[in-house]
Amino acid sequence: MKIRWLECFVAVAEELHFGRAAERLGMAQPPLSRQIKQVEDDLGVLLFNRGRSQVTLTQAGEKLLERAQEILFRLEEAQLEARRIGQGAEGRLRIGFVGSSTYGVMPNILKSYRRHYPGVALGLFPMNNAGLRSALIKREIDVAIARPRLDDAEIVSRQLVKEPLVLALPDTHRLAQATNVRLCDLVDETMILYPEKPRPSFADHVLDLFRAEGQEPKSRLFAMDVQTAISLVSIEAGAAIVPASVGAAERQGVRYVTLENAETTTAVSVNTRIDDQSVHVKQFVDIALRVSRRLVR
Repeated sequence: MKIRWLECFVAVAEELHFGRAAERLGMAQPPLSRQIKQVEDDLGVLLFNRGRSQVTLTQAGEKLLERAQEILFRLEEAQLEARRIGQGAEGRLRIGFVGSSTYGVMPNILKSYRRHYPGVALGLFPMNNAGLRSALIKREIDVAIARPRLDDAEIVSRQLVKEPLVLALPDTHRLAQATNVRLCDLVDETMILYPEKPRPSFADHVLDLFRAEGQEPKSRLFAMDVQTAISLVSIEAGAAIVPASVGAAERQGVRYVTLENAETTTAVSVNTRIDDQSVHVKQFVDIALRVSRRLVR
């Protein structure tokens, strides 16, 4: 049975008058009468008792009206939901992110997005860069907040913010009161890097900074993430190089010191698949860029 047939039947069943039903549907009465007769013939049942002065529903007609009204209501709901999802007002958005981004721009982006699109369900998935790249390409997430960026021909990367790196030291360390520290001062220190796997990761970025200076840390300790790395610093297990936004959050037992090397910087980027035309993704990227520009200013 076609949806139009259901609409015709419901109009007649609710009006109990073919003329009024035809007017409601914007059609002539004879075609409507033929349509209802066709429905009855297809079902093999009589839906209306047709008297000289009155039209009433049969028992079969009453039951069909109950179901047809429910079907049309659900259809209207589905159309509205599809329209709202297509407009980005509802639906879901899966966001992968590196843990250190939660210290900087990411919370402000999420707050702004939630204010603009409260009907969209957000899924948040902490990963490192290797995991973000894989999940994005496999369409397991829709957006990746990476540090500093994801490099892949299938991915578009847009920088949100750039920030310096700082050195996290135990507050009892000999360099804890220094104004700034050079990388060459740290080669004899145990450097806490994160994560060890999968690679490449932020650990490789830190090691590359040392290698650019012709240095190599003599002792390394790997942590699962930046939070664990800072915890290890606080118990004097070593030193860690972290984004300045991480250093803005005070931690007992930890002192943050400026790194002298000019190139010791990092960035946060928003990354999406090059072929993703989703309105939800576009809206999120627009808000992310707008919020980050405001924070930079």
